[in-house]
Amino acid sequence: MKQKSPSLRHAARFVLGAVSMAALLAAAPARAQEPVQPIAVPKVTEPAKVELGKKLWFDPRLSRSGFISCNSCHNLSMGGSDNLKTSIGDKWQKGPINSPTVLNSSLNVAQFWDGRAKDLKEQAGGPIANPGEMAFSHDLAVDMLRSIPQYVHEFKKVFGHDKLTIDEVTSAIAAFEETLVTPNARFDKWLKGDKKAITAQELRGYELFKGSGCVACHNGPNLGGTSFQKMGLVEAYKTDNPAEGRSAVTGNDAERFNFKVPTLRNVELTYPYFHDGAADTLAQAVDTMGRIQLGKKFTDQENADIVAFLKTLTGDQPQIAMPILPPSSDKTKRPQPFD
Repeated sequence: MKQKSPSLRHAARFVLGAVSMAALLAAAPARAQEPVQPIAVPKVTEPAKVELGKKLWFDPRLSRSGFISCNSCHNLSMGGSDNLKTSIGDKWQKGPINSPTVLNSSLNVAQFWDGRAKDLKEQAGGPIANPGEMAFSHDLAVDMLRSIPQYVHEFKKVFGHDKLTIDEVTSAIAAFEETLVTPNARFDKWLKGDKKAITAQELRGYELFKGSGCVACHNGPNLGGTSFQKMGLVEAYKTDNPAEGRSAVTGNDAERFNFKVPTLRNVELTYPYFHDGAADTLAQAVDTMGRIQLGKKFTDQENADIVAFLKTLTGDQPQIAMPILPPSSDKTKRPQPFD
């Protein structure tokens, strides 16, 4: 076979290299240099487990009163929160802290404001047994589920055995929560290359958000949720809320008032803001964060620009078909809402 001349070989390598580079650039994520990345849709590998978890999520019989479900404090019609400063628990008890959104919570480094649950599975068991929330016990919740034939059948179908414990319950709820993601926010579309997805003001707000240092804590796909930070780095934060933050978990007083950085995804839906719910509006939250975390006083226009950007982070909300819950049997213990 006739050999190509050196010049032809060089030209061929140049063309192939150019093609390879073009392909590489085309395949690279748009705006990869940005500190924020688009939300990815998770793949559901166990649909029956997710469906079981959805039923448990909406089932108020997991509470002592038979009135409070997971969805009560993390309402999927309201951004995965309840829009209250603190949630309402058993016998109308006032909760100790603001209810964080459950949307995109699978992206968090840990669960709860103080990170006391390492993952969604561990978190799911907490409210059921908390006397100030659902006020049941794990044993009573499991007994209730075992008394309902349809639940017993579904648990066996999903887990492949007759053993029904709180471990299976929390595993199913966590599987459902992992599907609660919100892709396709307008800002995600901009990140992927659609320059018309956000307005000039919204882009201005994003540049200010980056330039002011907000992205030091609010970064990645979830714009937060991946670290614990002190509330009031520059200026002390004043509140009458008794929550101690991370120190209540670690016992390290140096971590007092350190809280998990909240996600900013869907933030326009999850008011009021902060662990104590003290900020009613995004404008108030931006003003406070600028002052106590960054030592910066935003002008009215700067504040409005950042708020405009934050509203581009609202993604597609989970489309949930309400489940038909299995009926109680004669053996199922009846709720005690007034005792």
